[in-house]
Amino acid sequence: MITLKDARKIIAAAEKKAEEIGQPMNIAVVDEGANLVAHVRMDGGWIGSIDISINKAYTSRAFEIATKDLAEHSSPGASSLESTSRIRDVS
Repeated sequence: MITLKDARKIIAAAEKKAEEIGQPMNIAVVDEGANLVAHVRMDGGWIGSIDISINKAYTSRAFEIATKDLAEHSSPGASSLESTSRIRDVS
């Protein structure tokens, strides 16, 4: 179970990485059921990326794929992710 305390630790680590690379981010954390536990938009993070970060976290959990690997698995011809109607748009 991912608690709010856990989600805050995950967000803190992601914020640290975003600061290291100089890119403000939207960071979303979901639980085992792909339900949103926490979300943060860093100062300077794109407003348009709010939904993307939440949908990316949901899709990652729903298909048990690391978020960093979603693009590879959802590219045309790469896997069944491109054709499922349940995937949330993460483009």
